[in-house]
Amino acid sequence: MNEPTASTPVYTVDPYVDDRKDGDDDEMFIVLPWWQRPTNIFTLLVTVALVAAMVGWLVKDATSQNDTSEVDIGFLQDMRVHHEQAVDMSFIYLQLPDTSAGLRTDASGIVRGQSQEIGRMIQLLRDADAPEVAFLEGPAMVWMGDEMSTSYDEMPGMASKGELDRLRTASGNQADELFVRLMTEHHQGGIEMAEFAADNGSNGEVTRFATAIARSQRTEIVELERLD
Repeated sequence: MNEPTASTPVYTVDPYVDDRKDGDDDEMFIVLPWWQRPTNIFTLLVTVALVAAMVGWLVKDATSQNDTSEVDIGFLQDMRVHHEQAVDMSFIYLQLPDTSAGLRTDASGIVRGQSQEIGRMIQLLRDADAPEVAFLEGPAMVWMGDEMSTSYDEMPGMASKGELDRLRTASGNQADELFVRLMTEHHQGGIEMAEFAADNGSNGEVTRFATAIARSQRTEIVELERLD
């Protein structure tokens, strides 16, 4: 192959664009590799920068999702105990005679839904390497501030032993009315706890979970009142 001479024109061209003018020599066009073209280099650098920025954002977001605070852990531990009473209360009601068919359906839904949520709370606590339950002899609700610190039996909305005993011996309309009142108060207390966790928690998964709990319990209150 003949080497180009001083009198031979040499061009660098994009292989996808034929920008030769009339009179150009068709024999000696030197095509640069794609990585040596200025426009391609610029495009590559911009792409790398954008990918790096996206990776950094994803890593930061994943880290923030996994961070857990005292509020996150306390909410999950205390709400688990709170949910367990709602499940127990519903089981008590389902065993009573002459009760409302509609309320029995609601009670069954509470057993199923809150049992599933308890399972999710346990998994979130395991993911955070936290105890699945707090020590029941210690104070509850510390995560909502010292002024909210109380015993587990006195968490917001919790039914007393006497109220549960009255529910066990009730029947018919009396049982319906007592169940609706106790469960409505229970849900209202749960909403208060869930809203605080949603507003003050650090872990994204926990705060979204708390928001969902508050929303579902509001819906259940409306349904209980409709059937009462």
